[in-house]
Amino acid sequence: MSPIAISVLLGITAASANVFGGAIMVQRHWERRYLNYFIALGSGFMLATAILEMIPESLKPELNRHGWAPFFILGGYLIVHLFEHTLTPHFHFGEETHEHEVTPPHRSLSVLFGLLIHAFFDGIAIASGFLVSTFLGWIVFIAVFLHKVPEGFTVASVMLASGRSRFKSWGASVMLGGATLLGVLTMAVFRHGVDAGLPLSAGVTIYVAATDLLPEVNREPGVKMALVVFLGVGLMFALDHLFHVH
Repeated sequence: MSPIAISVLLGITAASANVFGGAIMVQRHWERRYLNYFIALGSGFMLATAILEMIPESLKPELNRHGWAPFFILGGYLIVHLFEHTLTPHFHFGEETHEHEVTPPHRSLSVLFGLLIHAFFDGIAIASGFLVSTFLGWIVFIAVFLHKVPEGFTVASVMLASGRSRFKSWGASVMLGGATLLGVLTMAVFRHGVDAGLPLSAGVTIYVAATDLLPEVNREPGVKMALVVFLGVGLMFALDHLFHVH
């Protein structure tokens, strides 16, 4: 199977996790504290994947022929910062508990738009990874998948807090899934742009792990959640040791 075909199938899988996360929020039949474990595990795994796998691959001469990779990494980081935290103050992952902060419709729509940008780059990351190597593609997919349920949960929560119906709130999580798949398809068309796609998505991955997810972990009392972050890092190391041919 071609790298793009695998990327599309896994992009659909990641998109389904967005939809599932939104369904959790609108149905209210699931224990929310388990989402915190996804956030903690995902933050550690994503951070290790970006720093130890995506950035080194981006800096290899065959991808960094013109020396632009560091600027793309920084650009990816700043793009998400612009849309998630500059244009959308007080954004955070997890359930929205400050309803007065997101009641204005334009605020919830700006949150949705910021997450759509992030979800689009998730798809870019998956496809870029597979275009470089099968191992990198799978590692990036796991990193993306681990935060997809909390992501879908978050956008549905924000929409509910702004007064939208459960169906429309769940529809916002479906849109995130669509943005992820669009990112995969974009790289399928512009596959020769992997030298920009991989470092850009590396910067996005660092931002999501360090700025979106880890602060949510730090809000939890005790050391349990912090240890799950290290578990995520350890899981990436284990997969690298078992499956990566250096």
